[in-house]
Amino acid sequence: MELLKNLNWRYATKKFDTTKKVSNNDLEKLKEAIQLSVSSYGLQLYKVLIIENPEIREQLKPVSWNQNQITDASHLFVFCNYKDATPEAIDGFIKQTAETRNLDLERLNGYGDFIKEKLNEKTPEEKTSWLKSQTYLALGNLLNACAELKIDACPMEGFEPDAYNKILGLDKKGLNAAVIAPIGYRHHEDHTIGQQKVRKPFDLLFQEI
Repeated sequence: MELLKNLNWRYATKKFDTTKKVSNNDLEKLKEAIQLSVSSYGLQLYKVLIIENPEIREQLKPVSWNQNQITDASHLFVFCNYKDATPEAIDGFIKQTAETRNLDLERLNGYGDFIKEKLNEKTPEEKTSWLKSQTYLALGNLLNACAELKIDACPMEGFEPDAYNKILGLDKKGLNAAVIAPIGYRHHEDHTIGQQKVRKPFDLLFQEI
C-alpha cells in the first residue's frame, strides 16, 4: 500500500522551510480531499480557513503558544465547526441532496426530520462535542493527502480557540476554531526529522473479537 509508505514518511513537522510554498495546484487537491471527507449524516457542519496572509498569522502566533509553525509554514489551515446544527442547515443539506441526485425533495424530508430529531436528543454539551469532532474527520483527510503529495503538516491543538475566534471574526459567523494544521515543507534543520515513530504494538492496540 502506497498509503502506508506515505504515513511512514510523514511526521508532525516542527520547523518549516520559509522559502518554500505549496503550489496552487496542490492546494486545490488538498481542498478536494477535505471536501470528500466523511461526516455524520453527510452534513459537513464546518468551514476550513486557509490562511496565507503573514500579518494575520503574526497575530495568531502569540495565541498559539508562540509556535513557529504558525508563521513559518506555507499555509495555515484552521478547521472551524459551526456552533449549532440549525434546522436551516439540515434543510439546506436535504435540498442539496435532492438537487445533486435528482430526487424528489418530498422523498427526503423524512430523513431531514430524522436528523433533526436525533440531534435534538443531544444535550448542549454533547452537541458541542459532536460538532467539534466532525472537523477531525476532515483533518485526517488533509494529513493523508499531504503525505501523498509529500507536503509536510503539523496538526495542532496548542492554541487558544477563543482568541482565534476573536481575531478571525468567527463568533460573528457562528463558527469556532477547533483544530489547526500548518502545512508546507520541512526544514533540513528540523531536529525531529527521521525520528523513529513511537506507536503501540498491534497486540496492545487491537483486540479481535
